[in-house]
Amino acid sequence: MKNLLFLIALVPFLVLSQNNSSILTSTEITVKQGHNEQFLDAVKKWKACYLENNGTDKWNFFRRVQGEGTVYLMAGTMENWAEMDKQDAASKECSRIILNDILPNVEKTSYRMSRTMPEISRKPAPDMGLVWVTYFKVNNNDDFNEIIKGVSTAIKAKEGSPRGFWYANIGGPSQNADFFVSTPFRNFAELDIQRDSASKIYRDAIGEKKGIEMSKKMEGCC
Repeated sequence: MKNLLFLIALVPFLVLSQNNSSILTSTEITVKQGHNEQFLDAVKKWKACYLENNGTDKWNFFRRVQGEGTVYLMAGTMENWAEMDKQDAASKECSRIILNDILPNVEKTSYRMSRTMPEISRKPAPDMGLVWVTYFKVNNNDDFNEIIKGVSTAIKAKEGSPRGFWYANIGGPSQNADFFVSTPFRNFAELDIQRDSASKIYRDAIGEKKGIEMSKKMEGCC
């Protein structure tokens, strides 16, 4: 299990919704040391170009708060695989900005695709200012899915809604996480609010005996 905190860096294009299952595309961008200001100026330039050319695709743009280097995450959604075949004229028109202005400030990029899990996720959070992301590398998908469904159901019963957005990664390198959950917050101050942990809420809901059984399952699959 790995935890990372991401801050929304620019005004978001997209409110992440999980009413229906969709495909999340995300690009992790590591910026060269000392190039952050130039990189952000170039991204704003590309955004202006895209909108001027009537671009219709939408993304969110996050900055990672902790960890090595300066890292951004660009995330968008597709309703289905067929969208991969579509040509984006606005993006093509602005491609010179990527080549001439953005890439010279980039050290490396990493691309991945994930499937949303609306049945265990919360509703959209339009006022989120940051997200806490937890990644899971799983050995047993069946056990893990049973646990996270139970946890989400218990939290929804107590608080009225699950806390986060759940995703299952599609393919990618074997060392990558299999699942991740993104929990939104309005601001940093909300991180100071003391709440029962998800595991406590789950144990309270299913009882001590069942809780011990699920804990062993969790240890075995993650």
